[in-house]
Amino acid sequence: MTSPAERYAQSKRRAARVAEFPALEDFMLDVGFDLDDFQRAACESLERGSGVLVCAPTGAGKTVVGEFAVHLALRAGERKCFYTTPIKALSNQKYHDLVQRYGPDKVGLLTGDNAINGDAPVVVMTTEVLRNMLYSGSAALKNLAYVVMDEVHYLADRFRGAVWEEVIIHLPASVTLVSLSATVSNYEEFADWLVTVRGETEVVVSEHRPVPLWQHMLVGRRMFDLFHDPDAARKHDVHPELLRYTREMLRRLEMTDRSYGPGRGGRSRRWQPPPRAEVVERLERADLLPAILFIFSRAGCDAAVQQCLSAGLRLTDADERAEIRSIAEARVASIPREDLSVLGYWEWLDGLERGVAAHHAGMLPAFKEAVEECFVRGLVKAVFATETLALGINMPARCVVLKRLVKFNGEAHVDLTPGEYTQLTGRAGRRGIDVEGHAVVLWSPEVDPRHVAGLASTRTYPLRSSFRPSYNMAVNLVGTVGADKARDLLESSFAQFQADRSVVGLARQVQRNVDTMQTYAQDEACHHGDFDEYFAIRVAIADQERAMARQGATQRRAAAVSSLERLRVGDVIRVPQGRRAGLAVVLEAPDGGFGEPRPLVLTQDRWAGRVSPADFAGAAEVLERIRVPKHFNHRSPGARRDLAAQISATGLDRHGSGRRRSRGGADGEDPEIALLKVQMRQHPCHACPDREEHARWAERRHRLQRDTEALRAKVAGRTGSLARTFDQVCAVLAERGYLSGDGEVSELGRMLGRIWSEADLLVAECLRLGLWDQLAPEELAAAVSMVLYESRREGDDRASVPKGAITEAVDACGKLWADIAADEAEHGLSLTREPDPGFVWPMYRWARGEPLAKVLASGHNYDADMPAGDFVRWARQVLDLLGQLREASAASESLRDTARKAITAINRGILAYQGAL
Repeated sequence: MTSPAERYAQSKRRAARVAEFPALEDFMLDVGFDLDDFQRAACESLERGSGVLVCAPTGAGKTVVGEFAVHLALRAGERKCFYTTPIKALSNQKYHDLVQRYGPDKVGLLTGDNAINGDAPVVVMTTEVLRNMLYSGSAALKNLAYVVMDEVHYLADRFRGAVWEEVIIHLPASVTLVSLSATVSNYEEFADWLVTVRGETEVVVSEHRPVPLWQHMLVGRRMFDLFHDPDAARKHDVHPELLRYTREMLRRLEMTDRSYGPGRGGRSRRWQPPPRAEVVERLERADLLPAILFIFSRAGCDAAVQQCLSAGLRLTDADERAEIRSIAEARVASIPREDLSVLGYWEWLDGLERGVAAHHAGMLPAFKEAVEECFVRGLVKAVFATETLALGINMPARCVVLKRLVKFNGEAHVDLTPGEYTQLTGRAGRRGIDVEGHAVVLWSPEVDPRHVAGLASTRTYPLRSSFRPSYNMAVNLVGTVGADKARDLLESSFAQFQADRSVVGLARQVQRNVDTMQTYAQDEACHHGDFDEYFAIRVAIADQERAMARQGATQRRAAAVSSLERLRVGDVIRVPQGRRAGLAVVLEAPDGGFGEPRPLVLTQDRWAGRVSPADFAGAAEVLERIRVPKHFNHRSPGARRDLAAQISATGLDRHGSGRRRSRGGADGEDPEIALLKVQMRQHPCHACPDREEHARWAERRHRLQRDTEALRAKVAGRTGSLARTFDQVCAVLAERGYLSGDGEVSELGRMLGRIWSEADLLVAECLRLGLWDQLAPEELAAAVSMVLYESRREGDDRASVPKGAITEAVDACGKLWADIAADEAEHGLSLTREPDPGFVWPMYRWARGEPLAKVLASGHNYDADMPAGDFVRWARQVLDLLGQLREASAASESLRDTARKAITAINRGILAYQGAL
């Protein structure tokens, strides 16, 4: 028990604190709980008038600091606070929270979809809205005192990150900035930059998780702790029992392989990961639900839910099922019944009612929001999710499970970084509900527990700027501050700040590479002749062969497309590759109207579905014709069985003769390659007995030379790089009339400054040249989609488009892009992505009022129908751009009117759904 003297001293300290920070004491009475040390430190800095950067783990309570900035603005009266978030869902969430505390008259919301009480003293908005306000000199900025940037680490985002830096640089000096970030390893660097552009900024860092996280590995059916105790975790020491058990498992698998021979692809024949339903049941027995199980593929998430349903898994009682159904029905109330069937609503609802669901970008927003609400309420117990769930949405769990430590980044399969691992596992542990959170990694022969320990113990999540000048940014900067000041502002960006610091390290690496290459040159030297000259011939042969192979693949693809388009009902063909290889009969010829041909077929194994050119190595040959009943129902097992028997009765060999076409040989060899090979064989070094040894050193030197040239280009490019890029962007704009000769913004430039799109210049040029003026509403919607849409995967073939006016508009847009790309290349730029017509058909059909089933079936480059979530996301971007065209000063009156009609035509069915506000 404390003495009277100690109690007196404590009360004096409390009184002094109240006197020094009266606003904070008021706020704490309002909040109703004691603040953590880092929260108090950040709030005190704010009340002293300093800006703050708060770095803390997910769920630590960073937003309390942002809410204190709101409190300060309201307390002062006549002052404003803007609270910015990276995504609309977070804005909606924060708007609700603040309305609950301060009332609807004091809080507003501005996102791309909603504008509520925009003149309120506190406005929640997406970061892009604030950026647009700054460029337009909006009257709403008057009396702005505080800006809260929630999730400020989004400035590393490749596509949208530049917006955060634009806001930080352009905010008036009188505005106090509150930056809230996840734990990043280079926070000192970020803080140093904030001080240079914003003035006094206090850094408050907390590594402490409010709910402790325990790491585990599930090996088969046994769960192990990854670390014995916290001290072992700090030293990366894996639990000895886990190491012993996994070594024993590997030894047994090796013995099995020796007995039976390795399986396909060299993988262990006997190892099978535990079924998903079994993993969920294991978590339920250990009282670790609700859980998020991360699977880095949309199809994998959907398949996992199906596996759980097939296994009869049920995690809910009758009351919970009734509550889940009412939530789901409320979310989909505005969606037409016929569309629900197309969207797989009943199958999805079955899983949801059993407490199991998927969560990924391919899902309809209404479905995703229902999953989120049910999970937060504790009704859904297991969610199979892609890593996008780790970004932003407040959806914590008791346990997080990682199936693999490798993910596809859009280009290749890569290992998870420690930062990504921390971000994913950061969802485990619900503050105020769970005493501790749990992260579980599923063991497989490829997963070493020591590697997991390294990921779990490393706190490296560096913040890297993605800032670069765009056309829209350039005209807005020149229009507001002039070209010279604009250049200075760009030089003050975080991107340039990091680039200048990194040049020193790059220059050192170049010198090390040069020294190493000299060593390699000595090792590759050949006494027969000039080995560099000989190796250059070998490299030229390899490059030419690769080019020929690419050309051959394109020709084979074109042959497959052409042959599939000619198929008719009853044609018997052979599918040479893929899971459905073998004989098949055509049930439904491909619709020649859109996309790549995908005929409906029935295979000899009784599988009915669509095949695509990807299933054929070349032209599909018609081997036979059989009669297909007029009203054949491919969903009937009996009908499938009878027709499959007819295929077998043809007596055709399902795999063909096994002979393969020659892809080269003396007769078909490229003359250039043949000549290079003659030169190679005649070179003196070709006769050297140590030729291949020399070649190995030459290859190493060649690779290192390539890397060194790239590093030198980086060094040259990073020194003053942004100002140089800005000058090149301005040169392109001046040539096209968006900037005048003396650097002033023209009328066209002002129009470009109001176009917010990655393809800003292409859109502006389409308007200037009137490419879209003569289109009908549905044609306009389809035509603008190509400047926005980007396929999830690259395909060799170009999507088909409706004939007539759209074809002309699409072709004209493609030519215009080629013109812009040539101008950019001349100035050393590559800013405008090639238009992609892959969304033209779905958008055209939807704007014409066609049913959802037909619209989703017309997606290009998908294995099956286009996912509804993808359709909604791209269609909303089309709506946003049409909204900009409706207001564009350079657009003709008829085009603005067409854009209005197109918006009305698109806003129906699943697109009329706005989500819960």
